[in-house]
Amino acid sequence: MPVRKGAVLADIGFGGGLGLELLLDRLDQADGAAGVVHGVDVSQTMIADATRRFSRPIADGRLRLHRAPIEKLPFADGAVDAALTLNTIYFVPDLPAAFIELRRVLHRNGLVALGLGDPGAMARMAVARQGFRLRPVSEVIDALSLSGLVVDQHRRVGKGDGAFHLLIAIPAPR
Repeated sequence: MPVRKGAVLADIGFGGGLGLELLLDRLDQADGAAGVVHGVDVSQTMIADATRRFSRPIADGRLRLHRAPIEKLPFADGAVDAALTLNTIYFVPDLPAAFIELRRVLHRNGLVALGLGDPGAMARMAVARQGFRLRPVSEVIDALSLSGLVVDQHRRVGKGDGAFHLLIAIPAPR
């Protein structure tokens, strides 16, 4: 997706910050894009780590960090052009509510990139037994649909049955 001048991008549940880095790079690659990246996470530790790691883009006003859950995003209706959320939905108890909130903040021409591990492969991982909510991909797609988002693309990243799922969702036509 080309990034337009003044784009508002968000990484929801940014964790270690890889998505923040990718979104900042997208802004840098865009011709004259004077946009902003928002990072949202519930963890004060992740906020503190990102504040240290990304001090320059924060000082430049290109990155803003927020402590909030996906169910209560700190944005106005339609304010976000594109959002990224990777490996976050395992920790969300009410997926439809989270996606309704994501849809609320998404611009009418926006998109969401949602990444999740293959539930079957993750069920075999010891770490996933530590409070992860593993859902079938079809359930995630249904929750997106209930929120007013349509899966435009479903890609598999990696090889074999355990390949990562990447869902690109856009607002449903009204």
